[in-house]
Amino acid sequence: MTVSEAIRIALLSLWANKLRSILTLLGVVIGVSAVIAVVTFVNGINGYVAEKVFNLGADVFIVSKMPNVITDADQFIEGNKRKDLTMEHYEAVAENCTACKVVGADVRNFNGKVVYGTENSKDTWVRGWTPTMQPIYDLDVVMGRPLNDADVNTASPVVIIGQDIRENLMSGTDPIGKTIRVDGHEYMVIGVGKKEGKTLGQSRDNYVIMPISTWFKAYGSHNSIRIWGKGFGVGTPMEQAIDQTRVILRARRHDQIGEKESFVIETNSSFLSIWADLSGTFFIVMIVIASISLIVGGIVIMNIMLVSVTERTREIGVRKAIGARRRDVLLQFTLEAITLTGVGGILGIVIGGILTTMVPLAFPSLPASMSLSWVLTATMVSVAIGLVFGIYPAWKAANLDPIEALRYE
Repeated sequence: MTVSEAIRIALLSLWANKLRSILTLLGVVIGVSAVIAVVTFVNGINGYVAEKVFNLGADVFIVSKMPNVITDADQFIEGNKRKDLTMEHYEAVAENCTACKVVGADVRNFNGKVVYGTENSKDTWVRGWTPTMQPIYDLDVVMGRPLNDADVNTASPVVIIGQDIRENLMSGTDPIGKTIRVDGHEYMVIGVGKKEGKTLGQSRDNYVIMPISTWFKAYGSHNSIRIWGKGFGVGTPMEQAIDQTRVILRARRHDQIGEKESFVIETNSSFLSIWADLSGTFFIVMIVIASISLIVGGIVIMNIMLVSVTERTREIGVRKAIGARRRDVLLQFTLEAITLTGVGGILGIVIGGILTTMVPLAFPSLPASMSLSWVLTATMVSVAIGLVFGIYPAWKAANLDPIEALRYE
């Protein structure tokens, strides 16, 4: 028997028992489509996070009281025990860090309320900035002007607004010079930031930025700031800027030699490493679940192939009686199992591809990046399952005694 003939017989057997074939292939289809979908979305989100969420620039670092991304309770408890970072710490770094191209400071509130006339917005980011934050954060003011030193020195009640505030609250009017209320306090709009869009469904344009001294006046000075630094380049210049900042702050905060520093310095790569750990854990869990589905599908296929051997015992006897060798029968049933799982793998890839195409259409903020290597891997895995779980039924069929098989009713 040729390979093509064995595959043809296998496909005819699938077509002759459509319902049984569908139920048999279900585990393989679900497993393969799950692998394709998970890998596609994880790859897409990894690229999206690298580009959008933690896009600080390779030469920017942040110093904070506690990590910006907290992964366990111990980090939160330890961070809360530390002394706040203050404007004095920022000024010390700004004056003494010769390896820093520019140093800035910010403080923020995540759930501010902005009111203009009868319109209002909630959950607005209220940020307090030093003027040096603009080049670090790469904020482009498209209308009006940015913050300046005079605004900070006099704690001026002025703000720069995001496009959401302009479009939703001040549509149809020139916002520059207008007065808005932020958490009950009045501020004059002096600038409008460029539109940044959404990140994972959350708008990046729902913000107001005010001088950091004005922020402290409105919300209190007992809030820890974040210090932002920008090196003269990546690699060694960046490391020198971080090292100088670390030495300056350890001295200012009286951190003893040999003791862990009472602050955290994070870079773009730090955030991406944390995300990689989190997404890697999610990826492994989902792959394990998909693998269980594939194994269950393989067991079902083995069971169906054993049933098929029993149903076709007389056929096997006839084949052997007219000259079929043991290896011909072994090849036939092995290829039938591989064909069965191969079809399941192809259907799984098609369904996985449909999912990765349709879901981003329904949820545009959920990125996807399909990987050809994982499509090929899923195909090979499905074929391997057919080979592994089809060997025993094929071996049992090949070892049937032709005389006993011919007697079988």
